[in-house]
Amino acid sequence: MKLKAFTFFTASLLYSMPLIALVDSTELPKMKPVIDPLSGTNIFQMVGGLLLVLFIVILVAWLVRRVGGVTMVGGGVMSIIGGMSMGARERVVLLQVGEEQLLIGLSPGRIQKLHVLKNPIDIQPKKIVDNNFANKLSEVLRGKSK
Repeated sequence: MKLKAFTFFTASLLYSMPLIALVDSTELPKMKPVIDPLSGTNIFQMVGGLLLVLFIVILVAWLVRRVGGVTMVGGGVMSIIGGMSMGARERVVLLQVGEEQLLIGLSPGRIQKLHVLKNPIDIQPKKIVDNNFANKLSEVLRGKSK
């Protein structure tokens, strides 16, 4: 069995020799020289692309901040008066829509109207308390603290 395999291999090798000799070496595709991936040109191209992407990200962030993001124009017809968490992912929210107040239940896959208040709750605007650390620090540095 081994002798037959060896004979077949040598015979196929010998019969293919004339075919290899007929191939013109000028028709073979030329191999491109291997380029070093750590060459100066490749590193410059990689760093340049990285800086370009970073610049685009910073530019888009600046534009979004400058424009102020997306705002909805509604004239203040609907507003959230208050809310309370009822569980890990459930909330109850009180909405003011025109003259009506709605109690809405929110869960991850569902929004449901729980109740429409017949007598709207009068909500007084909260007094703004100045707890800004920067303002207090500047007052202390000026000597106006109590």
